Amino acid sequence: MSRPRTRTPEAYFEGMYRGAPDPWRLAERFYERRKYDLTVAALPLPRYRRAFEPGCSVGELTRRLAGRCDAVLACDRVESAVETARSRTADLPGVEVRRLLLPEQWPDGPFDLIVLSELLYYLDAGALDRLLERALAALEPDGTLVTVHWNHPVPEHLDTGTGIARRLAALPGLALLADHREDDFVLQVHQRIGPDGRRPASVAAREGLV
Repeated sequence: MSRPRTRTPEAYFEGMYRGAPDPWRLAERFYERRKYDLTVAALPLPRYRRAFEPGCSVGELTRRLAGRCDAVLACDRVESAVETARSRTADLPGVEVRRLLLPEQWPDGPFDLIVLSELLYYLDAGALDRLLERALAALEPDGTLVTVHWNHPVPEHLDTGTGIARRLAALPGLALLADHREDDFVLQVHQRIGPDGRRPASVAAREGLV
């Protein structure tokens, strides 16, 4: 009897990056640039102290996050992707890129922003649960959790953006702040509920507009 997959095989990623330094053309496709810009625009705070971006690939979203964060720790499982991301963010002093295999290897927190972009559908239910558990443990009270995922079936993906959104909706301790859905992807912004248990104020409310 074969063992169930807990993640998309390493050989898949190694093969993709072996053929091209940016196999998904993240730096050149308008679709990707627009999605990254929407992701950063959806952040509910103007500034963050320390962000964590697992699965950073070649660092295109990392560069955008650096403009809103004092420090960004990004990681990927593929060494060639890490090297490319380091090269593309070398001019940004607040950015660090590491090679990590998640959820087993997890950096020391806490973080006030965690961005899970195009990552969670590579994990089966058990590995996904472990990763989300570690993410919530590392996220500060009132911290922001962003998820954005492709919403079409792919053989190498174990879920879609819609399925991931359903899983996040079942997690205790998170308040949904934004839910942006298109045919192609699902972008959600959650905030970890603080010790008082109250739903966080909206952006407009924090600025006294409502």
